[in-house]
Amino acid sequence: MIEQTSILFRPRKISRERSAVLAREVEAFNAEYCAVLDAGLVEQWPDFFTEDGIYRITARENAELNMPVGLVYAHGRNMMIDRAIAISRTQMFAPRYNLHLVSNTRVTDETEDGSIEAQANFVLLQTLVEGPSTIHMAGTFYDHLVRKEGGLLLKERQAIYDTTIIANDLVYPL
Repeated sequence: MIEQTSILFRPRKISRERSAVLAREVEAFNAEYCAVLDAGLVEQWPDFFTEDGIYRITARENAELNMPVGLVYAHGRNMMIDRAIAISRTQMFAPRYNLHLVSNTRVTDETEDGSIEAQANFVLLQTLVEGPSTIHMAGTFYDHLVRKEGGLLLKERQAIYDTTIIANDLVYPL
């Protein structure tokens, strides 16, 4: 089990000081990302990715076995746009509020071109309009971010969820 778990731990390859500076930038990026989703502006979600970006939601068990099979997989901004439009314009589920909490941001690497490898833990709380708040999903984002248009964009976001039993209404992006 130690060998499998090490796949999810990514050692820091840059100085602690540089990692801390970049972590603040990644935290600001994640705050905007979550604010858009929490406001229900799902059609703006693809704007956080590069044109050829990858978005994947994978079970921790699969990730530990180095099997990147995703529960949700989108390759390219156009796939994400299709998903976002389908979610926002064809809602076939009960109204709800989502609240993303992202913490423990770690930047593990930076390349000469400014690309960043980072990870952060997340919890997605969900409140049905006529019900209590519940933990909908918990896990870790593993991100590859690039500098474009004066800011950061996701080249890849892999959300690895810890939750063994997932709700059958996992529709919104994490």
